Amino acid sequence: MFTHKDIWHIVFNMLWLYWFGKIFLEYLDQKKLVAVYLLGGLSGALVYVLSFNIFPAFREIVNESVALGASASVMAIVIAIAAYVPNYTIHLFLIGRIKIIYVALVIFILTSAVDFSVNSGGKLAHIGGALFGYIYIINLKKGRDTGKGINKIIDFFAIMLRPGKRLKVTYKKPKNDYEFNKVKADRQAKINMILDKISKGGYDSLTKEEKDTLFSESQNRN
Repeated sequence: MFTHKDIWHIVFNMLWLYWFGKIFLEYLDQKKLVAVYLLGGLSGALVYVLSFNIFPAFREIVNESVALGASASVMAIVIAIAAYVPNYTIHLFLIGRIKIIYVALVIFILTSAVDFSVNSGGKLAHIGGALFGYIYIINLKKGRDTGKGINKIIDFFAIMLRPGKRLKVTYKKPKNDYEFNKVKADRQAKINMILDKISKGGYDSLTKEEKDTLFSESQNRN
């Protein structure tokens, strides 16, 4: 989903991603966009691989076929936002204003159903991506974010790979037992509050400051 066959392949995919991605971000956040892109691409790849290895029609070409391109990922985003705001209208040159749901359906039919014998693998991947985009939005409207897991994985590696801050060494007079215990209790109370917030709303519900505090505490304990 990050490589392409030729210049026109990547140009058209990135144009669709730009146009529909901007609309996506008007209503949903960047984390959801990344989740739909990645999981939509993986869903398209899964449909492609399973189809080519299960159905006899592909037996002669399975050894030469290659899954390549971001089409499934982009299709997932196109269908997801069209399903989320079907009545959103866009202006098309020479056509005028039209609802996004109709644009998405035309794109899907032209790229995934018309002349299926040509680039069957690509069309199967499109179908897989579109299916994920639709299922993602149906679940999101019910309050379930199916992309939450992959966002947590990305956040984990982002924190692990983030450059460490330079430490400034300062020397202070030792605190007495009362001051030391008070600071320790306050710090533990803050950590408990953050952990309670995670148990209720998940890691994504934390602010950047709370995530930094949690990360700093984990480093101190290690």
